[in-house]
Amino acid sequence: QVQLVESGGGLVQPGGSLRLSCTASGGTFSTYPVGWFRQAPGKEREFVATTRWSGIRIYYADYADAVKGRFTISRDSVKDAVDLQMNSLKPEDTAVYYCAAASSGAGGRVFRLYDSWGQGTQVTVSS
Repeated sequence: QVQLVESGGGLVQPGGSLRLSCTASGGTFSTYPVGWFRQAPGKEREFVATTRWSGIRIYYADYADAVKGRFTISRDSVKDAVDLQMNSLKPEDTAVYYCAAASSGAGGRVFRLYDSWGQGTQVTVSS
């Protein structure tokens, strides 16, 4: 397992953008699949995006239908971070966003396959 730290959340107006970043504290992502999930009050945790890479190149990225075309997951090998660029934000994107890593290599859309989680960062989209 690896310790993960998210940053970049905040309050933004509808249509605005935010960039979240997930770094590995005291360790490295290695080649683990990394995913972003979110949880709104009273709702279950849901998949947002996930990625796999080899070296500095991402060779796989998957997105939930609700964010496809608006969110982009990327890998910063210099910072050893996985970022989530969120554009055209909507009020329904309001949630706590979590990054997660799967040391087993499984990854995917199922949050139970991830064994390392960050503490979460709040994203609020409101006018």
